[in-house]
Amino acid sequence: MSMKIKFWGVRGSIPCPGPKTMKYGGNTACIELRFPELDRLIIIDAGSGIRELGNFMMANDLPKGPIKTEIFLTHTHWDHIMGFPFFTPIYIPGSELKVYGPVSYEGDSLEGIVGGQLTYRYFPVRQTELAANIKYIDLKEGEFDLGDGIKLTTKYLNHPILCLGYRFEYQGKVFCTAYDTEPFHNLFCTDPDDPSYDEAMAAEGTMVAEEQNGVLENFFKGVDLLVHDTQYTEEEYRSRFMGWGHSSLEYAVAAANRVGVKAMALFHHEPVRSDAQMDELAKVHCQKTGPGGTKVFFASEGMEIEL
Repeated sequence: MSMKIKFWGVRGSIPCPGPKTMKYGGNTACIELRFPELDRLIIIDAGSGIRELGNFMMANDLPKGPIKTEIFLTHTHWDHIMGFPFFTPIYIPGSELKVYGPVSYEGDSLEGIVGGQLTYRYFPVRQTELAANIKYIDLKEGEFDLGDGIKLTTKYLNHPILCLGYRFEYQGKVFCTAYDTEPFHNLFCTDPDDPSYDEAMAAEGTMVAEEQNGVLENFFKGVDLLVHDTQYTEEEYRSRFMGWGHSSLEYAVAAANRVGVKAMALFHHEPVRSDAQMDELAKVHCQKTGPGGTKVFFASEGMEIEL
């Protein structure tokens, strides 16, 4: 076993617990990535799902010694950081955390954005009162050696603020995330009857969009497991949600198959989507598309995958 992945939160936008979301789960993004041979834990995103992960760590990791972990934030939108104040290890003396993530505005630090939730305006405990040793590290696009033979490649995605996709490689296995993101589109007018239409600009816009989509597909080409943003159906995306920074099921499945992704977990589920509606979508989209095709499934809370 090289890597073990467990989903603690799979929803997008806002937590939506309740009887209609019990099967797939109502917590927002949090993924546990363990390297059992190394006794090493990496957490991707601190949505509301990180609360239960923290409780699990208190019961299973803390008895073995002080908790040391790394949190990689895809971006700092609320649904991806809101669980941080409820992550119990930050209150335990001896805990050591490194928090990585991109920052969109030079005037705001990662510590100020994430740790800033812990002020009396919002919360009864201040960041300065935390018992853990927490280090914040700004992250950009690039390649990084995380030690122990773990390689990380980061890629900027297409979202309203800076957002990173993560590609972890270890002992020949590759785990990759591509959320929150949507396809790149031509931003120039493409209607020849529109007075603002410029043929050369329209052609260049199409070329650039196709090029950037190809760059992202190359980022997750051939990976063993891809976790991809699929908040909308194609009809929903086209009719209402273009520009919101999220992808459609149809687009993500087609992209994964184009570049030989072995397995893909559909992720960042629309909060109004019930279990019954998810099951109906699964009948259509969650199937292997012939020999060598991508195995497609909806991520659900508690799901564990070994690579």
